[in-house]
Amino acid sequence: MKEKTSNIGQEPIRDARALGVPKMLILGLQHMFAMFGATVLVPILVQSYGLPLSIQTTLFFAGIGTLFFHVCTKMKVPAFLGSSFAFLGGFAAMGAMDSGMYAAMEASEKLQYACGGIVVAGLLYVVLAAIIKVVGVHRVMHYLPPVVTGPIIILIGLNLAPSAVSNASTCWWLALVSIAVIVVANIWGKGMVKIIPILLGVVIPYIVALVAGMVDFSGLADTTLLGGANPVLGLQPFITNFQGSVAKFDISAILVMAPIAIASMMEHIGDMSAISATVGENFIEDPGLHRTLIGDGVATAMAGLFGGPANTTYGENTGVLVLSRVHDPRVIRLAALYAFILSFSPAFAYVVNTIPAAIIGGVSFILYGMISAIGVRNVVENQVDFTNSRNLIIAAVILVCGLGFTGGLTFQVGGASITLTSLAIAAIAGIILNAILPGNDFHFGKSANADTAASLGRY
Repeated sequence: MKEKTSNIGQEPIRDARALGVPKMLILGLQHMFAMFGATVLVPILVQSYGLPLSIQTTLFFAGIGTLFFHVCTKMKVPAFLGSSFAFLGGFAAMGAMDSGMYAAMEASEKLQYACGGIVVAGLLYVVLAAIIKVVGVHRVMHYLPPVVTGPIIILIGLNLAPSAVSNASTCWWLALVSIAVIVVANIWGKGMVKIIPILLGVVIPYIVALVAGMVDFSGLADTTLLGGANPVLGLQPFITNFQGSVAKFDISAILVMAPIAIASMMEHIGDMSAISATVGENFIEDPGLHRTLIGDGVATAMAGLFGGPANTTYGENTGVLVLSRVHDPRVIRLAALYAFILSFSPAFAYVVNTIPAAIIGGVSFILYGMISAIGVRNVVENQVDFTNSRNLIIAAVILVCGLGFTGGLTFQVGGASITLTSLAIAAIAGIILNAILPGNDFHFGKSANADTAASLGRY
C-alpha cells in the first residue's frame, strides 16, 4: 500500500478505479470545479448583453454534451465540454441588433435566434468531420503541422491570461492563497493531496474567504426545497418554458453566429492536440479527429437548439490532467454527471457563484499557464526548426495575430456585423501561410516523432 501511494503523481494513472470509488468521486469533483467558473461565466456575461441565457441550461448541456462526446469518441478522450467564450462576441452583436425584425424584439426571442446561429455553427463541425472522413485525417493534418498547432495552443492559454489577472486583481492576497495552495499541494503534497491540487485551491481559499466575511449568502435567505428566489430543486427554463427556449432561425443571426465556428473548430483541434500531448495518446488518429469534431459539434447544436450556449473542449480540464496525472476519462464523465445533477438546483448554482472572483483568478493563473506550456512542449518535442525562416514566419504571424487583434476583426455581411476572434484570425493566417509557403515537409504519421501523441508531442 505504501509503494502504491508513493507512485501517485509519478506515473500517469490511466485507470482511476484502482484508487477506489471515494477518490474517483473527489477527482470528478475537482474537474467539475475546474470547469464550473468559466462555464457559468458565459451565461453571466451574456446576461449583461441583455440576453437571458440560463446558468441551469448551460450546466445541463455541459453535462449532457460531455457524455455525448465521450460516446462519440469511444469513451477514450478525457475531455470536458463547457460553454465557449468564442461566441461571446456573437451574443453581444445579437443583443445590440435593433434594425429590421430585431427592432422591437424581446430579449428572450433574440436569444432564440442567436441560438439558431449556434445550431448552424455546430453543424459546421459535422461538415469538417465529413471532409476528414472522406479525404483522411493524414491529408487534413498535413495542413496543421506542429508549427501551426503549437502556437495556437500557446495562444489558447495566453488569450485567457487577462481574465485570470482581472479576476485575481479583485483581491490579490486571496488569489495568492489559492496559487500557494495549488503549488504546495502539487510539489510537496503526498498521496491524494498531490492529485487534487485544483480542488484544494478552491476549497481552502473559500474557507478563508468565509472566515474573512467575503462571501455573501443573502440570496439564499428565502430558499426552500421547491420555492423561494433560489430553490434547492428546480427545472431548467427550456423545460418550464419550452416554446420560449427552442432555437429560431434567421439568415442575419446565422451570419453573426455561425462564422465563429472557424475559431472554435481550430480551438477544438488545438485542444485535441493538447490533450493528446498531455495524455500521450494518439486521439487525433484513434478514435479520430472526425469523431471528436462530431461529438463537439452535435453537442453544440443540441445545446443551441434548446437555448444553451455553444460547447467547446475545455483547456481548464486539460490543465487538471497535467497537474493531477490522472488521465482516466471516467473521471471526466463523473464531472459531467455532477454538472447534469447540479443543473437541477438553482440554489447550488447560486452558492457556487459566491466563490470570490479572486479564487477563480488564482486557479486560472496556474491552469491557463499550463495550457500555453503544453503548446511550448508541443513545438519543442516535435523539433520544429525555427532556424528555418518558413517556420519562423508562420509562428510569428500566428502569435502576432492572436495577441494583436484584441478586439477581433469585424466586417459587414448582408447588413450584419460579423466578428472573427483573434484566435480565429491567427488560425486562418497560420493555415494559409503553411499551405502557400514552400517547404511543408510534414506528413502526419510519417515524420519523425509522428507516431506519438498525434504527432504533436508526448507528455
